[in-house]
Amino acid sequence: MAVVTGRYARAFAEVIAAQKADAEKAVEELTHFSAMITGSADLRNVFQNPSVSNDQKIKLLDAIVKKMGASRLLRNFLAVLIEHHRVGQIEDVTRQFKQDLDERMGIAAAQVSSARELTAAEKKSLEKQLSTATGKTIRATYSEDATLLGGAVVRVGSTIYDGSVRGRLEKIKETIGN
Repeated sequence: MAVVTGRYARAFAEVIAAQKADAEKAVEELTHFSAMITGSADLRNVFQNPSVSNDQKIKLLDAIVKKMGASRLLRNFLAVLIEHHRVGQIEDVTRQFKQDLDERMGIAAAQVSSARELTAAEKKSLEKQLSTATGKTIRATYSEDATLLGGAVVRVGSTIYDGSVRGRLEKIKETIGN
């Protein structure tokens, strides 16, 4: 299933890039529509019900897109999802679309866990260091984890940077144990 959603997401990302459309706006619009569908059982039932014709679904889509003030690109993309019976996978498509656009734009998502809340200056400094290390612009999300004792643990993709006191103590423990 991930392969199928990936194809749709990549195709939409290619259209956004080829049309030189506002990528942030496209993400915002698709995310908003996805939240609407997943948040409303009635909308989900209409869009996923095989007894409702595609023409009726497209008319409903057009009304929603008009009310949202969304772009024609989004409308056309969603129409393709409707025609291919993929609206049920809108959350996965949206998630994959965001990842694909981030890759194209050289943005890496980072999850930062720290023992305490970081100041704005510390966040900026950390993001700059991560940007230098990865060669990408960093979009970070932050959380607190008191078990770290001090410092921070950062995950960028599949790479983990452990600068926590807990991590250092574990390394010392391993060294002493050998």
